[in-house]
Parts: sequence; structure tokens; C-alpha cells
Amino acid sequence: MFSKKWRLFRLFGFDVGIDASWILLAVLVTFTLATGYFPFKYAHLSGGTYWLMGISGALGLFFSIVVHEFFHSLVAKRRGLPMNGITLFIFGGVSEMNDEPKSPGDEFFIAIVGPLSSLVLAGLFFGLSEMALNLGLATALQGLMYYLATINFLLAVFNLVPAFPMDGGRVLRAALWRWTSDLHRATRTASAIGSGFGILMILFGVFEALTGAFIGGMWLVLIGLFIRNAA
Repeated sequence: MFSKKWRLFRLFGFDVGIDASWILLAVLVTFTLATGYFPFKYAHLSGGTYWLMGISGALGLFFSIVVHEFFHSLVAKRRGLPMNGITLFIFGGVSEMNDEPKSPGDEFFIAIVGPLSSLVLAGLFFGLSEMALNLGLATALQGLMYYLATINFLLAVFNLVPAFPMDGGRVLRAALWRWTSDLHRATRTASAIGSGFGILMILFGVFEALTGAFIGGMWLVLIGLFIRNAA
């Protein structure tokens, strides 16, 4: 899957690394936050402050994805699945499992814990944002915490879409596996739904690109292609 991978550190027995494509994502996220999102949401701050917020936002996103994937890996390891580690790449992150889950219950718990961890992070960051606001701390700090709360909430919601191989698709596969007692049949059905969702994202991205939101539309197209191919 990964063309070039660098190991960064080891977290509770799991190697955490980044694919070369993550660098592109980090640059794009930093640039978008520093020149678009934060200036639009919080006017009258200095240019240097916006860039500091952008860099911090990208690092916060890195932290959030690592936490999301770490809980996938932790539950998988506890359920007896060998894990290679966690790798971040341009479309997010992946926990590298060497084998399929042994039961629908394993599949369900491994999949659902990721979005749940993102929802917990969203709540924590929102609480920090409200605390910063109530204490009269710097607008930059309050804005950064609110952004991280929002991005973690969106990460959880997007991953819960029942399109394999996203977390929601794996939850769907677990349910179909339990219902049919056939892992291959459940996988084919969940994959077909995932492929269809990817096609819908591609079509919507093309529409967005043609109606003025070119960059956002192209991102949707790329994510749709990735989901369809992965499915």
C-alpha cells in the first residue's frame, strides 16, 4: 500500500510511521488552515499567529488520527490479532493487521472503537475550547481547540458511514457476518456498498469541481477513488 514509509516512534508496543504522502497532506492542511479557515473564522489576528495555528492544527490532526488508529490496534491485539503497527498516509491512517478478525464480535469491537475514540477526543477538545473562552485566554488557543473538536467529530461521523473498508463498513460486515455466518459473503456485500459510496463521492466531487469548488471537489474525487479501490 505504501510507497515510502518512515518509522517515527513506538507507542505502547506499536510502531507509528508515516507514508511519504502524509507530508503532502500536512502541507495542504497547514496552508488551508493558515490562509483560509482561521482567518475566516477569527479575523484581526496577525499573519504569524495564523501560521502558528495552522501548524498546530496539522499536528493536532496527526495526534487525533494516531489516537484513532491506536485504539483500533489495541483492541485488535487484545483479541489475538497480530499487528504490524500504525501508518499515516494522505487519506488518514491505517492499523496494519496481519489477519482477519476471528469472529463478528472481534470485527465489531475493533471497528467501532476508532470512531468512539474520535468522539471522546471531540468532547475533550470542545471542553478545552469552552474553558479557554470562559477564562478569557487567547483567541488563537480557543480557535485551535474548537477546530480540533470539529475535525474529530467529523472524523468519527465520516468513518461511521457504512462503506467498507471504513469503520462503519466494517461494523456492517460484522452484522452481515453474524446474520449469514459467511465471512466471504458479508465481505462481498459490504465491499459492494463501499464501492458504490466511492462512486457517489466521485460524482459529487466532479459536480463540486465544475460548480466552483475545484480544490474541494478534487479532494472528494481522490477520496472516492481511494474508497472504491480499497473496497
